Amino acid sequence: MLERELTTVLSKEAAKPFIEHLGMQTIGDLLWHLPRRHYRRGDLTDFADIEVGEFVTLAARITNVASHTSYPRGKALQRTIVTISDGRRSLDLVFFNLKRFQLAKLVKGESGMFSGTVNRFNSKLQLQHPEWELFDDLDDSQQNAWVSGLVPVYPATKKVSSLSIRKAVRTVLERVDLAEVTDAVPQHVRESHGLMRFGEALGAYHVAESDERLEEAKRALKWHEALQLQASLVVMREFTRRLASTARPAGALLAEFDSRLPFDLTPDQHQIGDQIAADLDRQHPMHRLVQGEVGSGKTMVALRAMLQVAETGGQSIMLAPTEVLASQHFRSIVDSLGPELAAKLNPVLITGQQPAAERKRSALAAASGQSLIAVGTHALISKKTTFADVGLVVIDEQHRFGVGQREALRSKGVEPHTLLLTATPIPRTVAMTVFGDLDVSELRTMPAGRTPIGTHVVSERQSPGLMARAWQRVGEEIADGRQAFVVCPAIEPGEAERGADLLVDPLPGVGEQGMADVATTLERLRRVDALRGVRMAALTGAMSADEKDGVMRAYAAGELDLLVATTVIEVGVNVPNATVMVVLDADRFGLSQLHQLRGRVGRGELPGLCLLVTSAAPGSTAGDRVAALAETTDGFAIAEFDLAQRHEGDVLGKRQSGVVSSLKVLRVGEDADIIREARIAADELVEGDPLLERSPTLRHAVAALSAEARVALQSA
Repeated sequence: MLERELTTVLSKEAAKPFIEHLGMQTIGDLLWHLPRRHYRRGDLTDFADIEVGEFVTLAARITNVASHTSYPRGKALQRTIVTISDGRRSLDLVFFNLKRFQLAKLVKGESGMFSGTVNRFNSKLQLQHPEWELFDDLDDSQQNAWVSGLVPVYPATKKVSSLSIRKAVRTVLERVDLAEVTDAVPQHVRESHGLMRFGEALGAYHVAESDERLEEAKRALKWHEALQLQASLVVMREFTRRLASTARPAGALLAEFDSRLPFDLTPDQHQIGDQIAADLDRQHPMHRLVQGEVGSGKTMVALRAMLQVAETGGQSIMLAPTEVLASQHFRSIVDSLGPELAAKLNPVLITGQQPAAERKRSALAAASGQSLIAVGTHALISKKTTFADVGLVVIDEQHRFGVGQREALRSKGVEPHTLLLTATPIPRTVAMTVFGDLDVSELRTMPAGRTPIGTHVVSERQSPGLMARAWQRVGEEIADGRQAFVVCPAIEPGEAERGADLLVDPLPGVGEQGMADVATTLERLRRVDALRGVRMAALTGAMSADEKDGVMRAYAAGELDLLVATTVIEVGVNVPNATVMVVLDADRFGLSQLHQLRGRVGRGELPGLCLLVTSAAPGSTAGDRVAALAETTDGFAIAEFDLAQRHEGDVLGKRQSGVVSSLKVLRVGEDADIIREARIAADELVEGDPLLERSPTLRHAVAALSAEARVALQSA
């Protein structure tokens, strides 16, 4: 039914704008173009109560119609003014380029209802392009419904208006029987949760007689989406569990490493280490996501897993999103192993920017199996890079890699174990929805010796003089032998850092001036009295890998005092001597990204200080967001707050397989109960029917939702 061509219910002429401008081909494409909101035209408005900016519905008679055609820029523009009156007062309705059949109906003497928002032009009140229905076309009950019914408002374009979409939907609903639409939610699930049938809900969401009916339809559609999504994740999880992999039991290498550690592992590191050890000892591949606070010790967890894999001669590959982070991980692994274990495992670094000879040596060591640990960037995915026996794939900051890149890395081995790491805390409902095919572990406890980072809001709006004190505070830290970061959202005026989680359109309460940029800020800081003599440099994503590495090496070696940077320092920068950070235009960043950024200071024995500079009005949405970050260092609480204020697509970015971006009505941050219920139902369905053969509509929907799930369903 929904797969039928749109032209089977609409004429080719009527369907043309939907096909050309909205990319709609089928009935389903049109009906899944859901209203973004609904409104009531409301009670009839008295002409005496009309005010500019208000939405009004007027019952009136047409007293005059006048049309005039002009030719601005050589194109004909017909302006029609229809004057309506209640017998005492009058109001103009203004239309541009009315169609002939519409103009033929709007004639003097006709009466009807007219709805629109009042504006003023040349001191006169008017309605531009109002909605209208004439009484001759409506009986008494229809007139009442026209006023009191819920009106859908659709996402529209310049070429296709919300009104034209509404009329097309109405035509389709009159000509098709939605009761014939098959339902992805099996009948027993639908009945146990009191849900409308899918077709009925789809129709009711467009044409609802009441608020209660609309909410009932919305709940059914959310369930429809939630069950498809959860079923796809469960199918992928079960498929993974059926695959064969080499068991990698722990042995002497891990025991030797643990015995030499100069510190105690945290309780969370112990617990998650035990989970991973058990996963690696099984004969099906591990798929685990470890998310943890900045500095919580995720790399240590990954390294212990690598040692377990190395016990059987297996190799571990660690993929990082940037050259800076890959180099940081490599140095950290070599230092942590110590000379003896490093000699046994022979870690190598493989990146695209290495000198050719160095990269060739590393690649040969990996291909021959002499190296049991390889750390690198996308160069690890290259077809030219091969390995002898990949047992474990570790992907750091996994959300920065697409499904294709992750699969290319996993294909380097025969169903290797996979460990995903992220320092971006993910709200529980998002993790359940987006990463529900993985086992998820959380590192919350921090290693001993880490001091809390003091975070303060510097309001330029409330006290412009605070900025001078902020720079003075930075200067004091540097004078004491410490180092500092200054973070900007843009590289140069108007050029935001690529990949930054920025609010391009500022939230209410944010100043409208341009974003702070690295180039301008660096120039200004060199003229600040409190920073005279300070050695400073820029670091941005636009620099070459060699330039970035050179700056970071100089900073890490203490040859630079201050870095003016973009979000390129968000991950992988570990300079224990850095104690203070100033974030300019902090209200432009996502909260989770701000949390990552401030984690770059206070990584040593000295306390860290983060100053969030904002021009947002206190008490505004933007001001509250920045204030929330200053009140807590709990990244998981911050992620939940961010999700509550912003759409999940903004918080996480699109899931690389496209699943999250396809959601129409389900909201991860708002619909936790539905998601949990749908997960339970999906588990039960897949447990009794692993390939969903007894639920063909759900099987088809799951296969269409995800390429990974489609492969899993075809695995029998």
